[in-house]
Amino acid sequence: MKYLIALFLGLSVGAAILVIALIYNPFNATAGLSPLSVSNSELITLSFSGVPSEAIMFTNDGESRLKPFPEKVQQLWEAPVRLSSMMVTAMRDARGGTAGIGIKFSSLSESTRLLQGEAMVDSAWYIYLPGRGSLFIEQTENHWQFVRDVMVPAYRSSANSWKGTWIGDLTAGPGALRTAAATGGAGSLQGLKMEAVESLLAQAYSLESGPVAAEGRLLIELPRNLQEFEGGSSGE
Repeated sequence: MKYLIALFLGLSVGAAILVIALIYNPFNATAGLSPLSVSNSELITLSFSGVPSEAIMFTNDGESRLKPFPEKVQQLWEAPVRLSSMMVTAMRDARGGTAGIGIKFSSLSESTRLLQGEAMVDSAWYIYLPGRGSLFIEQTENHWQFVRDVMVPAYRSSANSWKGTWIGDLTAGPGALRTAAATGGAGSLQGLKMEAVESLLAQAYSLESGPVAAEGRLLIELPRNLQEFEGGSSGE
């Protein structure tokens, strides 16, 4: 019996050390400043709520922490899409006014490598801006910093929640500088090749329901020779 107890204690200590090393691995450093944050090019700035229940529609497999909204929306329980989610949300411009509508598809990525600080998600946006046109955004996201700085403290909290201020870029590619690939689909943006970065500002998180207070932001860099984008732009 004493050997079984020793084995159990050894495995428990080993698992604890592994988890601590995984979370606080010094080689999993925080990514630097997004290149679009210091760009001299003109930017389209779009923001949206990061809380699923504040979206127009949010759905997934129905078994995840983030619950589909509204309640009777069709769930993605079929095998090919059960690790995916879909969100339809209002997009706001830099002045806080309604700029259009965004549809985002996200799927857990097979390229996730937690030991390397990579909790990856593959996602795509379709955004329609009335009077301006539409665009598509393809990106890979790394949620590791969010998991480490927000979700883990929530698990450790006796209240099963986290409050504070966390802001970071989620976009990790496919661009070499951790930017997403954006393509104009219609209107004045048609055919344009652009770069984009998605970031998140989180202020409250619950283990039961996920983000409680959070706002997402998309920065989209326009080609330098394009005339000023009216309404939702910032920069020069």
